[in-house]
Amino acid sequence: MGKKNKEFQEFRSKMNEKILSEGNRAVKRFFGVDTLTYEKGALDEKTKEMLGLVSSMVLRCDDCIAYHIEKCKSLGTTRDEMYDIFSVALTVGGSIVIPHLRRAVAFLDDLEEE
Repeated sequence: MGKKNKEFQEFRSKMNEKILSEGNRAVKRFFGVDTLTYEKGALDEKTKEMLGLVSSMVLRCDDCIAYHIEKCKSLGTTRDEMYDIFSVALTVGGSIVIPHLRRAVAFLDDLEEE
């Protein structure tokens, strides 16, 4: 795990714990729905994470992109598959996705560093 991924995971875990400890029912339920959405159903988890990555890139959410890249890699997504995902995001989202593609590739490179 590279430095960027480690920092991202630590911050995400810390803040999720803090947010969920507040006890807001609507926030907790949304987090629960988010978790349930990516569980295996008619589509397998890997496919759902790939869809999440495309959506995150089109919506330009760098935190979401990093999260879905990590999940995709943990589910066995290859680098070639990642670039197919990136190409779908670019086609759907257009040139405004390019800065997020750059950060996505940097994060992927960092994640793949051993």
